Amino acid sequence: MPSCDGEPLLVARGLCRSFGRVRVLRDVDLTLATGEALAVAGPNGAGKSTLLRLLAGLMRPTAGDVRLLGRALGGDAADARRAVGLLSHQSLLYDDLTLAENLTFAARLYGLPHPGEVARAALDAAGLGARAAESPRRLSRGLLQRAAIARALLHGPRVLLLDEPFTALDAASADRLRDVLRARRAEGLGMVIVTHHLAEVWDVATRVAVMVDGRWVCDEPTAGPLDQFLPRYREWTGA
Repeated sequence: MPSCDGEPLLVARGLCRSFGRVRVLRDVDLTLATGEALAVAGPNGAGKSTLLRLLAGLMRPTAGDVRLLGRALGGDAADARRAVGLLSHQSLLYDDLTLAENLTFAARLYGLPHPGEVARAALDAAGLGARAAESPRRLSRGLLQRAAIARALLHGPRVLLLDEPFTALDAASADRLRDVLRARRAEGLGMVIVTHHLAEVWDVATRVAVMVDGRWVCDEPTAGPLDQFLPRYREWTGA
């Protein structure tokens, strides 16, 4: 589906990735438009996290290509990669810096004006203003996840790539994240959300794709309730 200006935000064609003789991704196509939220589900080892790394430009495909905002991802695509916000299994926060210093540093990397103010606003929005002077190593897993999400959203990305974003969040924090994602999607942000728990993202997602053994077995709109989709999901995945 194209974006409102006629160009998809993100296009991947024929993505393959192998590690030695092990094929992790096999001919994966993906198109993400403005305001779309694609939930990616599947069993462990299906290739979901590898897909996110390829889409973020952190790993090169064995075959195929990724285009972000109409530009091929490669060594000279730094401007395009700045349009991406990434939440991975690593927080991307430095333990030797405070939360405020971490987000200020990230704001400088993205070339944002008034980086200190941007960092404080992001922490306040995440409910972490009172923790601004603390090191990431002193935070609980849930608070660290909230800080990592704040970093991913800091620079107003056009594309958001989230790997299990609800990990360790309590119910109130999970509800707040869903509200943030719905609001950002309404503003035109496109997102790919990897999850093992579709119930966490079903009300946010506009599409759902299921990956098994490095291939799509499904890519369709999230029409109807999750309960109607789950029997087919279990059949595909053996869950």
